[in-house]
Amino acid sequence: MNNTNNGKYNSGHYNSGHYNSGDCNSGNYNSGDYNSGYRNSGHYNSGYYNSGYRNSGNYNSGDRNSGWFNTDEPKMRMFNRDTDMTYSEFINKYNIIYPDLPICKWIDEQDMTDKEKKEVKDWKTTGGYLKTLTYKEAWAEYWSKANKEEKDFFLNLPNFNADIFKEITGIDVNGKMITIKGKKYSEDTIAEALKKYVEEKWKM
Repeated sequence: MNNTNNGKYNSGHYNSGHYNSGDCNSGNYNSGDYNSGYRNSGHYNSGYYNSGYRNSGNYNSGDRNSGWFNTDEPKMRMFNRDTDMTYSEFINKYNIIYPDLPICKWIDEQDMTDKEKKEVKDWKTTGGYLKTLTYKEAWAEYWSKANKEEKDFFLNLPNFNADIFKEITGIDVNGKMITIKGKKYSEDTIAEALKKYVEEKWKM
């Protein structure tokens, strides 16, 4: 690491981001932290000459901009359409749920396909194998175990579009949502609520 580095974990020139005084920068001349662009004085920027935070564009003093010379924070887009709120407003309004997408899954030998048994070594010894999941397979695994609160969070996001959701995650929710008083609920949620009501009503 070069002696001119005043920060930590920089990887450009002259401290691996040139003359950085912040930490974890990979760009040049940054005085903020966690920048991958150049000459940023804010934090978490990937563009150039930003004094705000989390910008991917250039010359921004506002936050979360992807364009140039912006002083405010833009309205966020969801499902390919603009919303009426900024990202900061969104995280303050919603109880954000971040899906815990699994990287891999154990497959027991009785659940292995013939193809897997041909391709995987030593599965007989271990009684199965650890499968690395694709992004959509990870979503399917998460969705199969998600509770009603988690599912309803995604289904009620601004501008929710089932086709876009399926394109990105592989999860098909078409025909599986019920709208009650302007809010969308999955059929599983309704079934679970009905089951609970019947059990309590009839003391089952």
